[in-house]
Amino acid sequence: MKWFSFVIAAIVAGIVYMLIMEREAVFRFAGIEPAAETVIDGAETPETDADTPKDEVRRVSVVVTTSRAQVIDSAVVLRGRTEAVRQVTVMAETTGAVTSEPLRKGAMVEAGQLLCEIDIGTLAAQLSETRARLASARAGLPVSEARVTEAEALLTEAEINNRAATKLIEGGYASESRVASTRASVSSAKANVESARSGLEAATSIVEAAAAAVALTEKEMERTTIEAPFAGLLETDTAELGTLLSAGAPCATVIQLDPMKLVGFVPETQVEKVEPGAQARARLVSGTELTGAVTFLSRSADPLTRTFRVEIEVPNPGLLIRDGQTADIAIAASGEPAHLLPASALTLDDHGTLGIRHAAEGETGPEAAFLPVLFLRDTPEGIYVAGLPDEVEVIVVGQEYVTDGVPLELTYRADEVSQ
Repeated sequence: MKWFSFVIAAIVAGIVYMLIMEREAVFRFAGIEPAAETVIDGAETPETDADTPKDEVRRVSVVVTTSRAQVIDSAVVLRGRTEAVRQVTVMAETTGAVTSEPLRKGAMVEAGQLLCEIDIGTLAAQLSETRARLASARAGLPVSEARVTEAEALLTEAEINNRAATKLIEGGYASESRVASTRASVSSAKANVESARSGLEAATSIVEAAAAAVALTEKEMERTTIEAPFAGLLETDTAELGTLLSAGAPCATVIQLDPMKLVGFVPETQVEKVEPGAQARARLVSGTELTGAVTFLSRSADPLTRTFRVEIEVPNPGLLIRDGQTADIAIAASGEPAHLLPASALTLDDHGTLGIRHAAEGETGPEAAFLPVLFLRDTPEGIYVAGLPDEVEVIVVGQEYVTDGVPLELTYRADEVSQ
């Protein structure tokens, strides 16, 4: 059967040859008039006319809208999280067994409310003892003060006698032995005054030491009651009844959720746009919308990410916002000119650059041209872009069917996003 395949191949080759190389002869044999050939390189063809005016070029019809720039409030967009404005783990400052019933996590507590009470042990007896010592020391203090007063009076009397004896000896009415005796009395009186004053200082020291012991014991007794430092929510149970707490052991964790903080990290390229007091909006992953103001902007960058911590305070009266939720944050910044355009007007050039095509003035009339844009914000009314002239005729229909330099036939329309 191989010879049959060769025959078929030869017949097909002959037919192809006749259709390509002898096409006119085949058409005449079949009674068909061949069409006039189209000549390339500017020769006349049945479809063109050499007398057609040069300026009558074929234009592509597109729809354009005139867009004018407007100043909008730009925003710094961040991904952040919620964070309790206060969170503290209250710890024991003394050692002892817990004698109070525990409070369960989730309970609301007020500032100063008792969280944990520790057994005072022998502190009450120690306090009574130190108070008794203080009372005894204070009782001896007037005696020491009286001794000082008496010694000072004797010193004054001795000094008076010494001055009198000195004047008498100058007039020859007293002997030198009497003067020596009065001087000795003055020295002795001074010594007694110093001794009395030393006794008074010792008594005062004893009183101060006793008062310090009382204060220390009272402070130690105060440490047996652990109270909430501020109004908030218990994040953990308080220590169980009978638990032995040592100094530094946790009693409970209290958090304050109203107001709530939003924490984000601003890149160094946008940190100049953020200022304390700037308004901010946020959306939680649950869809909850939040508004607040910037309360803190770090002056020191994170050494690893080169970002700056920013905190925003938002109200949370119903405690619906939880600590640690993810939030998309937008912080208002100074305004900048932008165009509001329909999203369908955006296109890409051959290099993948995002932009729009607009009607530019050419030699023979309007022609298509590409302009790159910077995307700013997406809104229900359209998208805000920057990088365009103050006024530009944007192609909103047909931009995908033209390239740079293509002549255009413009049709204007009233567009709801034109400004």
